[in-house]
Amino acid sequence: MSDNTQGVRVQYGSKALRAVIEMLSSMRFAISLLTVICIASVIGTVLKQHEPAANYVNQFGPFWAALFSAIQLNAVYSAWWFLLILAFLVLSTSLCIARNTPKILVDIRVYKENIREQSLKAFHHKAEADLPEGPEAEAKRIGALLAGGGWKVRLQQRDTPAGAGTGWMVAAKAGAANKIGYIAAHSAIVLVCVGGLLDGDLIVRAQMLLGGKTPYTGGGLIADVKPEHRLSERNPTFRGNLLVAEGTQSSTALLNQSDGVLLQDLPFAIELKKFIVEHYSTGMPKLFASEIIIHDKATGEKTPARVEVNHPASYKGVEIYQSSFDDGGSHLKLRAVPMAPGAKAFDVDGVVGDSTQLTNKGGVAGSDTMTLEFTALRTINVENFGGAGPGATGVDVRKVDLREAVESRLGAANKTVTKKELRNVGPSVSYKLRDAAGQAREFHNYMLPVDTGDGVPVYLLGVREMPADPFRYLRVPADDQGGMDGFLRLRVALADPAAREQAVRSYVAQAIDPSRPDVGEQLAQSALRALALFAGNGIVDGKPTGGLQAISDFMESNVPEAERGRAGEVLIRILNGTLFELAQLSRKNAGLQPLPPDDKTRGFMTQAVLSLSDAQIYPAAIAFELKDFTQVQASVFQVARAPGRNIVYLGCALLILGVFAMLYIRERRIWVWVAPQGDGTHAMMALSTNRKTMDGDREFVELAEKLIGAPPLQGNP
Repeated sequence: MSDNTQGVRVQYGSKALRAVIEMLSSMRFAISLLTVICIASVIGTVLKQHEPAANYVNQFGPFWAALFSAIQLNAVYSAWWFLLILAFLVLSTSLCIARNTPKILVDIRVYKENIREQSLKAFHHKAEADLPEGPEAEAKRIGALLAGGGWKVRLQQRDTPAGAGTGWMVAAKAGAANKIGYIAAHSAIVLVCVGGLLDGDLIVRAQMLLGGKTPYTGGGLIADVKPEHRLSERNPTFRGNLLVAEGTQSSTALLNQSDGVLLQDLPFAIELKKFIVEHYSTGMPKLFASEIIIHDKATGEKTPARVEVNHPASYKGVEIYQSSFDDGGSHLKLRAVPMAPGAKAFDVDGVVGDSTQLTNKGGVAGSDTMTLEFTALRTINVENFGGAGPGATGVDVRKVDLREAVESRLGAANKTVTKKELRNVGPSVSYKLRDAAGQAREFHNYMLPVDTGDGVPVYLLGVREMPADPFRYLRVPADDQGGMDGFLRLRVALADPAAREQAVRSYVAQAIDPSRPDVGEQLAQSALRALALFAGNGIVDGKPTGGLQAISDFMESNVPEAERGRAGEVLIRILNGTLFELAQLSRKNAGLQPLPPDDKTRGFMTQAVLSLSDAQIYPAAIAFELKDFTQVQASVFQVARAPGRNIVYLGCALLILGVFAMLYIRERRIWVWVAPQGDGTHAMMALSTNRKTMDGDREFVELAEKLIGAPPLQGNP
């Protein structure tokens, strides 16, 4: 009983194993795997990969962001399940090749000359004819004709079924490369997948799993990172990024992981001598290149090289690509611009990538807890000012970013940009202000005033709360000297009640006849109220208490709806007049000449009114203006050791050859049975092909006429 049970178990296990192998090597299983890979590739193309976690939360919400992270849809091509599917596809295709290749090779070698003459009558393409010569002579003649046409031929002599003598079977074949194409195409899939796995994260993950390597999540110097976070120079495959500033060198690349980075030590160091960037006339870049020196660690040899986009350098099996560029620690000179009453101007120096403490500078309460982080310098900024943008006026800087500055404040929502006007608007600086709690806002300010199309150059001061948000820009008009001082003086004067009263008296003296003091007093009261509303007193419950919004709220609360239109026009006219007098007063106190009443002044004042209103919600007491800089360039190189690349190239070549062979090479076989009949010979001919085509039909007609001098039998082509 025990022996029988064991025998049943062995038999059952063999059947189960055969069933598993049959499933793995089946076409259905391979097609299912390819379908999943295609879907995953679509997801990896549509969904941005390797983005910060906060970006997914902002775009899709916390639930979907957590789901994407759990199943690694934010890193599809390095996800464990994607690599597992590729591995199963390799296994499935390999089993399919192993199962079918022996049969294919045997089929290629055999001529199938043992086929029975009665079986030839069942073929779709067949023909019969009587020939004058004997069987041997006719068989040799037919074989020679076929061999001359490129067919491989074999002759077989055998007895006729009826015992009427000896007959000859002529068996020929052509197009055997069609079956080789099947092997080549399937082998190509295996090679491409194997090459992809070798050049992917598979070996790195294996080192993490078996070699105790863990991602590094801290900061500090690269030299201080412990060995468990480093990969050896002998690592057979890797792909990482390397940032090198001008005049410096580096020999450690960073391999990004979902929960940190791995450090890849290189057998050489890359020194950046010069980063080169060339631009078109529009300011758009047309060339990125790096002049580098490769320092061999083992020999000390120095090898100069040039790396361009799509023109990598190669050293000791490692390819060096020009990936992008960055700042290498440019030196910045900034000037703090007061954006709130009580703030003061001061200068600060810094280096991109560093930070400094604002120890109560600017005279603003609480600024001693702020940290200024210098994040980026861009010397060239190309923006599109085409379409409706240059002619649009009154852009709402609280709702749009610089790109959206081309849209009209009061225009239709469905306006589109139909014309591009690319323009370089000059350098810009980015920085963060971080409070004691670690919360930070990011700012992006342009160095030079920009003409957005309404004829009034403005300084663009951008701010955003989250990295995924677009920048919102405050537009500060440039004064007659090309700076922001005129606007800042006007803002300080607006916050001073005494200055407002003096400006109102000057406005009333010019607008009212001195013989009518009662009217002048009423106008003065209205003007003082308008200025006070416009000046406001800061932010309450997250909303500004001044600006044009305060004027609008006052009108809705105190003026009947039927009279608001006319009353609003009068109030705005009074506001504009008193603000102009306030600007003149601020210039007089600064020892400057009055502004002339021309179009340029009117444009400045119009924009100044809008900017003073928008400045109410500027979230910082000071803004930093870029005064000067010394740029230090840096190149971002992608370094890769990719042994699977040549395997993939071989797979691609095999795939092209295999598909070509399967599509354009037809496998054909011909049999001609010649048997004695009276004084002559009777011939029966048949042809088989793996695909029925019109070319095959025509070929059989020609062969039948050539070999036996007879057309195909009735009912056949």
